[in-house]
Amino acid sequence: MAAEVQPVAQVTFPAKPSSRSPEQTYWRTFRSPLNLISPTSHAVTHIAQPTPHPNPLQASPDTFAVTTGARLQIYSHRTRKLLKTITRFDDTAHSGEIRYDGRVVVAGDETGAIQIFDVNSRAILKTWKEHKQPVWSTKWHPRDTTTLMSASDDKTVRLWDLPSSESATTFLGHQDYVRSGAFMPENGSNLLVSGSYDQTVRLWDPRASERAVMTFKHTGAVETVLPMPSGTTILAAAENHITVLDIIAMKPLHVIKNHQKTVTALSHASNGSRIVSGGLDGHMKIFETTGWNVVAGSKYPSPILSLAIINSGPAQEDKHIAVGMASGLLSIKTRLSGEQKVKERERRKEMEALLAGTIEEHDRKIAKKRPRGWEKRFRGRDFTGEGADIIIEGNDRSKRKKPKEWEHLLHKGRYREALDQALDGGNTMTIINLLTTLRYRSALRAALEKRDENTLQPIMRWLYKNISQTSFVPICVEVAMNIMDLYSRHLDQSVILEARVEKLHKRVREEVEKAQQACMAMGMLSLVAPDAAG
Repeated sequence: MAAEVQPVAQVTFPAKPSSRSPEQTYWRTFRSPLNLISPTSHAVTHIAQPTPHPNPLQASPDTFAVTTGARLQIYSHRTRKLLKTITRFDDTAHSGEIRYDGRVVVAGDETGAIQIFDVNSRAILKTWKEHKQPVWSTKWHPRDTTTLMSASDDKTVRLWDLPSSESATTFLGHQDYVRSGAFMPENGSNLLVSGSYDQTVRLWDPRASERAVMTFKHTGAVETVLPMPSGTTILAAAENHITVLDIIAMKPLHVIKNHQKTVTALSHASNGSRIVSGGLDGHMKIFETTGWNVVAGSKYPSPILSLAIINSGPAQEDKHIAVGMASGLLSIKTRLSGEQKVKERERRKEMEALLAGTIEEHDRKIAKKRPRGWEKRFRGRDFTGEGADIIIEGNDRSKRKKPKEWEHLLHKGRYREALDQALDGGNTMTIINLLTTLRYRSALRAALEKRDENTLQPIMRWLYKNISQTSFVPICVEVAMNIMDLYSRHLDQSVILEARVEKLHKRVREEVEKAQQACMAMGMLSLVAPDAAG
């Protein structure tokens, strides 16, 4: 009985080291982008998720608010679908935010009005009109269902009590538009922070006075402020800088200068261990909160005006990246689950090793680990790899692929035709597999001989394209050497073939020069740090 013809074995190359860090890999797991255009083509000026419920036994609402034009849109973070649209504004709306219980939502507008809406019925529950100019920021108190704050272009910050018909406290001191504000995190008080175009960030305490208890001066208009979860640090974006302010030491700790244009939005991520920023340069950047270094980022097609990392689950894990742009585009990217939790642990361990100064030891441990899932090859499957002593028959569960045309020609010994067939319709790895098999069978020369300038051109083109690939160099060199041995004496008889050889020679010369430069650099490094060069 004739032996069964087996498929040609696939050539495998050593895996190259990844150019991405675990941190970059983590943020690239936010995929499946959903791009939504504002119905009125207005810019998406604000995105906000409710703060976590103060009672850990109570689930936070699975919604987030998006403000665009004279519309307040409420989306589901489970399905990313638009649930409700509130349009009961006399002018452009600003800073819509849902309360932590998910029942009501607040927003300001260009007329200076502040309105409270019932989320389910969209009915107006309350309206205040004390502000005389546009209200740009409205925030619910993180623990009290009846308390909220507002910041306005009339230079005031106000504290409101829901049952009351007028503001409870008016904070005076800013000399220009107040475009941002927030409550400080849980610290036993009702401290507020605000940022203004008068280039200051001010801290307010309703128990002390109506004047700021602390003021931080900046060199530009303050676009947005973001308190850190610790309650002792505030981030303030002024022009293209982000300043880290320590309210205990009463001084700036650090200035982040990674954006080229004005920073317009800040958001927490990864339970406060990361900060995400967006700017008019269209860049979103992610920072770690120890040394404030950029760990990842991405580019959007339009200036970013708002962004938020949408969390979900009891652990408040990062679920979506929602970005609003000046073009009216709302982009929502969603994080993949499952194996991505493993990458999150790798990302955290790498960062800990980097901060502890043990990154080299960490890298050695990772290199020693076997590829994930390697043991699955031995579970109920045939193992016919190198070093196998026993082969179990009758346990082949996979369907055998139909051999390709070039494989049929190869098995029949028609090597030249097989190579032509692979070059005509195969991809790079198919051609590599065939050339490797031909070399193993000592048939490479037979596949290359008895050709004219027309049948040699596809081979020469493939060599020119792939000889610079490090993994392919040995087989490419062997093919080129065989061609030169067979056809060098005929070069002067074909202008086309001579030109192809000259192009290939030029490409090889360029690669050799690069290798020589690398050797020179290695030599210089060996003089400075012999251990590192080795």
